[in-house]
Amino acid sequence: MALAVLIDASDGTLARLVRVKESIPWFDGDRLEDIIDYLNYVLVPSLFLIRADLLPQADALWLAAVPLVASAYGFCQKEAKTEDHFFLGFPSYWNIVAFYLYVLQMPRWINAFLILILSALVFVPIKYLYPSRSPVLRGLTVILGAIWGILIFIMIHSLPEPPLLIVRTSLLFPAYYFVLSFWIAARKKIS
Repeated sequence: MALAVLIDASDGTLARLVRVKESIPWFDGDRLEDIIDYLNYVLVPSLFLIRADLLPQADALWLAAVPLVASAYGFCQKEAKTEDHFFLGFPSYWNIVAFYLYVLQMPRWINAFLILILSALVFVPIKYLYPSRSPVLRGLTVILGAIWGILIFIMIHSLPEPPLLIVRTSLLFPAYYFVLSFWIAARKKIS
């Protein structure tokens, strides 16, 4: 899942750099990216939720299916990625959600609650940052995202028990991401 994030963070930039759309105009890289993103960010993490025993056992299958259905809806929206470089509705960051649920080892009922809340947010038309293309605080977001990525790799290397300070520090970036996304959405509604 970490490798998928690393590739996804750079593939669009590299494709634009080598001008893939101009070189092979009949190839729809956006469609391929959506298919790969759905597999890497939705299907694999949903299976991980079950395999890592992170959900209440009696309800694990249907709870793991909720992100699959919600994200299928999200991916099918024409404005899933807006022209001003945002995601509309909670983006399919299920790999990150599953990773934190695994690392934090919270009670399964809390994990289930978070899965349901985040799945519901897919349907709420709030704009969430597209981190590498953010029109607001892009430099800061990219730098903080890079630091967060390093912390994630340290956590992965330290599994099964990553240092608690690293885990807590790494949670600052997702908090920043949500706060900035909601702040931008609120500011645009006021304007």
